Amino acid sequence: MRLILSRKGFDSSSGGCPNPVFPDGSALALPIPDGQSPIRYGKIRHQGKGIGPLVTGLTSGKVKANHRAHLDPDVIPDAYPREDGWRPILGQHGQAQSHLMKQGVCAGDLFLFFALFREVERHRRWWRFVPGARPFHALWGWLQAGEVVPLDGNHKVPTWAAYHPHLSGQRGVHNSLYLSAESLELPGLESPVPGAGLFGRMKEGHRLTAPDTRGVTDWLLPEAFFPSEGREPLSYHHNRDRWRRAGEGKCRLKSAARGQEFVLDLEAYPGVANWLAGLFASGE
Repeated sequence: MRLILSRKGFDSSSGGCPNPVFPDGSALALPIPDGQSPIRYGKIRHQGKGIGPLVTGLTSGKVKANHRAHLDPDVIPDAYPREDGWRPILGQHGQAQSHLMKQGVCAGDLFLFFALFREVERHRRWWRFVPGARPFHALWGWLQAGEVVPLDGNHKVPTWAAYHPHLSGQRGVHNSLYLSAESLELPGLESPVPGAGLFGRMKEGHRLTAPDTRGVTDWLLPEAFFPSEGREPLSYHHNRDRWRRAGEGKCRLKSAARGQEFVLDLEAYPGVANWLAGLFASGE
């Protein structure tokens, strides 16, 4: 089984700002702009309301409700109108999908989504970033692949997936969909967990960026991630100078600024599998 730390949501280059953490601790990874998508921000909902005003306010009007949005990964059931049979879904193509294929990612592997976040507050009827609040990388959701569907014309695509952005416009090579498993299968997991979903509240266990740093790519991870001799490191992080032990069961990683999908073979890292089981078992 493989773990994929998958970067998804707004950032400085796609969307132009971090994603919001609301005062109640909930968070939302905003779909990045995509001129080829059939979906507009005003049609995407969060907690029963369209996210058009939210993205307009946080981007100071650079992204508006009528702009097209890349709703992907799509793991929140009530975020968009659904047809019968809908399942959470992730699309990938181009260099990122080529990397997943090279790493052997397939059905049964687990995507753990992360993004750049910052706290927000209400100000004069609009959402704005809390002045002085620092951005940070954090986990926000997951999807365990139940089925991989290459969009090459030789594989049947579910009719309910017709809305998905990867089925519109011109996409890169190896364009593919990852359909969610019905339930999460993970060693050591004792209670039922859906195959895909959103963490309900942003907690310390979701944070990747070290709390004592100004750089968002300076991560503090469980020591189980540390690439000891003879074990293949997290992909895109083969340079051992990126890693150092931090004590108290932690290690530090200078994470790659580029790359969307960081892959780790859990057979070589059973301690990471144990950490995952604890992450889901704790209700975080």
